[in-house]
Formats: sequence, structure tokens, C-alpha cells
Amino acid sequence: MELTREIYWNVGHSVLIPMYLLVFAAFGVLIWGLRKRLDTYRQGQPLDRTDQRALRLSGVVRDIFLQVRVMRVKGAGSAHGIFFFGFVLLTIGTTLVFLQADLLHPLFGIRFLTGNFYLFFSIVLDLAGLAAIIMLLGLAVRRYLLRPKDLPTTSDNALMLILLLTILVTGFLLEGARMAATEMGTSLANWSPVGLLFAKAFANMSETGQRMLHTGLWWFHFALVLGFFCAIPFTRLRHLLLTPANIFFRDLGPTGKLRTLDLEDEEAESFGASTVADLTWKDIFDGDACTYCKRCQDRCPAWNTDKPLSPMKLVNQIQETSFNDPEANLIEAVTTDVLWSCTTCRACQEICPAAIEHVPKIVEMRRNLVLMEGEFPGEEVTKAMENTEVNGNPLGMAPATRADWAEGLDVADLSNGEEAEILYFVGCYASFDKRNQKIAQSFIKLCHAANIKVGILGKEEKCCGEPMRKLGNEYLYQMMAAENIEQIKASGVKRVVSACPHCFNTLAKDYVDMGLELPVEHANSFLADLLQSGKLKLSPAALDCTYHDSCYLGRHNNLYQAPRQLLSAAGAKLTEMTKNQAESFCCSAGGGRILAEEKLGERMNQTRAKMAAETGAPTLVSSCPFCMSMFEDGIKGADLDEQLKPLDLLELLAERIEA
Repeated sequence: MELTREIYWNVGHSVLIPMYLLVFAAFGVLIWGLRKRLDTYRQGQPLDRTDQRALRLSGVVRDIFLQVRVMRVKGAGSAHGIFFFGFVLLTIGTTLVFLQADLLHPLFGIRFLTGNFYLFFSIVLDLAGLAAIIMLLGLAVRRYLLRPKDLPTTSDNALMLILLLTILVTGFLLEGARMAATEMGTSLANWSPVGLLFAKAFANMSETGQRMLHTGLWWFHFALVLGFFCAIPFTRLRHLLLTPANIFFRDLGPTGKLRTLDLEDEEAESFGASTVADLTWKDIFDGDACTYCKRCQDRCPAWNTDKPLSPMKLVNQIQETSFNDPEANLIEAVTTDVLWSCTTCRACQEICPAAIEHVPKIVEMRRNLVLMEGEFPGEEVTKAMENTEVNGNPLGMAPATRADWAEGLDVADLSNGEEAEILYFVGCYASFDKRNQKIAQSFIKLCHAANIKVGILGKEEKCCGEPMRKLGNEYLYQMMAAENIEQIKASGVKRVVSACPHCFNTLAKDYVDMGLELPVEHANSFLADLLQSGKLKLSPAALDCTYHDSCYLGRHNNLYQAPRQLLSAAGAKLTEMTKNQAESFCCSAGGGRILAEEKLGERMNQTRAKMAAETGAPTLVSSCPFCMSMFEDGIKGADLDEQLKPLDLLELLAERIEA
């Protein structure tokens, strides 16, 4: 017996013409539907996302075909990944059948689905189909029976599950009917174990009955497949095509870098986004690529402390407005409470398997609120903006006192023409806040121990402008940036270091658009290099602690290992919080929220302090002045004063400088 099968058994090759006519019609509906959606995407502003195509394609291979991002979340992510691999194998199998039956054999007499390869082909496809069915059933149970909190259960989800499950099951029924008539009792049947189970159920039917059943199932299965293709543009099934496309069009970085507005553009009628047309086409496309998996929502610190912001809902509100009422006021649809709740921590974007960009949309709408409407989240923020404009810092402190923290330390004042190896960009909180001044002093001590001459801009340093920018005040940010860049260039230094993640991120990425081209480092990586080179020597001493990953060090800049290397060198015993590194929970200060009262829901800093206390470690170490300020308040607010002490990593290291 030849190890193969007749591909068009029972239905005959006469089905080819109507079959292909219907396939072309289904693909016509698919293309037409996608083409209609393209018109909506074009409402947005232009944006070039086709550069570095090799890198973009490699991302598609990694995140789609290898399901790397999807399977980072266990449970549903693993189930989706296994279903996807099964689906891909079935698609490959169908393609091989098409190549042999409709091209290579009729044109060139070539048949490759024979012998041992056919046996391997049969068992792989059977097992792939079985795995896909089991995973689909598992996902259906999760969504409709277990019902995880806040997981949407739209009609689209039900349609996708039912349609895919019916296609897979009818495929096995079809295989079983064919095997019952042609392969029962042969060794070949054992290589299709799932089909064999169905074949046994049909074995007692007459051959005429088996053939009639097979013909009916063939056309029904084929109709379901046609319906699947036709449904793609009009249901959430479109994510099968648009999510890979969205990953191709993803932002290649620098991570978290915002678009710099041309405030001198005389043709600009407004700044920021108040309608769909003010956003980019990618912002609209993101909503169509969304799979409603709610991972972004699950990770969002605002949502998890009872704020109204759901990144998933925001993206889909933009999508719904784009298609249903594109002239509507987008900010009114989203609401200002949602927009002001964001800390720009990027937890949503980091976990999203579809490469959706939530934060830029929020910042663009904030820009419109501030630049066009003069609206801020509270009077305290308005006051901070005024202080920054007048005094160069949001705390309202006199600029002449900005360097008072360095009195008695050997620090060069670069604004007076003195020289140094590095420029230490101090930041507002380390300059004026007494608790954070200790961190700045610790950094100087560490540099002196490594024989590094440090310089500062003194009274000429201004706020980096990051909190203002993230709150939407691009005008004030650019004013601060221009003044700082002028002073940095005038100082003649070749290297800039900052202990504030927000200053570091802004100077290293955003200031590039404003003309700063010097290398900028965070103090953690700078000191880790000094330690590794032997220039900095520490005397380790025992300390039980936990470590908080600042959002702007971690997710924005991937600096996870340097602080842990420094902790280890200092002799600290680290007990990680459940949410650490890329999963770290925001302290609440990002996105300019350091300047705003937290009036909605539970306080994030208290939530994070409780997470730290749960480790049992008595010391909470962080690497950010904003985080330090938040934890000082959060520990007190959560009544954890006796249980937990906040400490900056630089303070810890300074205590362990080798004599």
C-alpha cells in the first residue's frame, strides 16, 4: 500500500473552479474590508515607520512567529502561544496540500506527500489540530466561566472562539469520514490518531453514507473557512493581520522619547491632540491591533490603585471615536481624570504583545489641554509651573541657593569657568530638598573616593523640564532645555552624569533634539564602571534590603543590573519584591505627578511601600530623588515607619567607601 492519500477524494477535481472562485471572492471581501479601514487610519498625521526594515522584520519573527512577548505571561499567554503554533502548522500543511494537488502534480507530475514524509505530515497535523482545540477550549473556559476581573467578553470574542473551534472540529470530522471509507484496518490510519477516533465512529455507516457525510462536511468546512476570511476586517479577527503589522511599525526608540514640537511653526493652528486628526495614523492603527488581552490594564499602577485610567480602554476609545465620530472632542471622550492619572511609567507598553504605544497618546492630549486650554490637574501644578518659569525650579526656591548643598565639598563651579572631569547635573530635588541633598553629597563623596573631579552648573542649572513636559507644557520644557544646553556647552565638559533618572533620561534622549550631543550617564552605571575598573573601592557590610526599580531607570532605560551589582559589592542581601525589574510598580511620581496631589483612589506610594514591607526586609533602597520623596511619604502614610526605612543606593555606597 502506498503511503499517501488522494487529496480530492470523493469530491473530485471538478470542485476546483467553484472553489477558487469562492476563495477569490472571500479574499476580495477581506481586501475590501481592510481597504475601508485604511481610509480611517489616513485621518491621522503622517509618521514614517518603515525605516530599518531588517530590524522591524526580525521583531515580527520574534514576537509573532516565536510568540516571545505573548508567552511572557503564563497561563493565557502560554495557551495562546500553543494555539498559534498549532494554527501555523495547520496552515503550513494546507499550503503543502495546495502546492502538490493544484500546482506541482498537475503541471510537473511532482508528488512529495508520500512515504515517510507523509506519515510525519499526518501525525504532526493531527497533533497540531488537537493542541489547538484544547487551547481554544481552555481560553474559552477562562474568558466565559472563570471570568478574570475586567476581562472584556465582547461578541467578537465569542465569534472568534466558535468559528475557529468549529473549523478545527469539522476538519477532524472530515478526516474521520474519509478514513472510515479508505484507511480503516490499515497501518496508515495509526498516523492520524485523532482522525482515527472519528473514523471509528463512522465505521459502521455504509460507504454511500460515508461519502455523503464527507461531501456535506467538505462544503461546510470550506464555507466556514471562507467565512473566516470574510470576517477578518469586521471583527477582532483582524488582529491576526494587524498585530504583526503593528509590531513591524513599532517605535524603534530611543525608548520613551517624545516628539519635539516645533513651537515656531506659524502654520500650526493648534498643538497637541484634541481630535483624531491631531494624532498620527499609528495611534489609530493601535486600536485595531489591540487584542483586548488587558495585560496593559493589569500592569497599570493607576488602574491598580483605583484610578479611572485603563490603557486598554483608552486605546479602544480612540479607535471607536476614529471610526464612529472622528470630529468628536477626543479629550471629552477619554476624560481629563483619565489623562492626568498616567505616570508615564511605560508598564503598559512594556507588556503589550501588540506593540501598542499608550503613553504618547496621553501626552499629546495633555499638550492640548495645557498649551491650548491652559488647563492643569490642580492649582498646585499651576503654582509649580509658575515657580519653574520664574525661579527655574518647581519648588519656588531662589536660584542663588541652588548650590548651597555643596558647601564645604570640593566641587567645581563650572559656571565660573572652573574645570572638572564630569558635569554632575544635580536636579531640583537633590538641590533643594534636604532629604535628597544627602544623596547629592553622597555622590560627590563617591567620586572623590575614585579621584574624579566633579563640576556643577551651580545657580545656572535649571530644572531639566521633564515633569513639565510630561504634563503637557512643551513650551516651558523647551525654555528650560535651551537654557541648560547653553550652560552645558559653555562649561566645556565632555561627559554628564545625573543621579536623577528623570534628568538622565531627558538629557540623554530628549535634549538631543535641542542640540545636546554629549554622552549622558546615570550615576548607577557610572559608579558600576568605576567599581569594575578598580577606581572605586568599597568595604562591604551586611544589610538586609529590598530594591525598587525606578520606572525611568528600568523600563525607560533597561538599567537593572548596575544597581544590583552595586548592592552586591556593598555587601547587601537583596530580597526582591514580587513586582521587580520590568514588572516594577511605579512610586507615583512619574509623568509630572511629582507636582500633583494624588486625589483619586489609593495612593500608589503607599501601595508600593506595602509591597516592600511584605518582603520582610527593613530597608527599601531606591535610585531616584522622586522615588525617595514618594517613599518618605508613603511609608508614613501606610504606618510602616517602624518596619521600613527608605535609603538611596548612593547613600548606602557612601557609607561603605574603603578607608
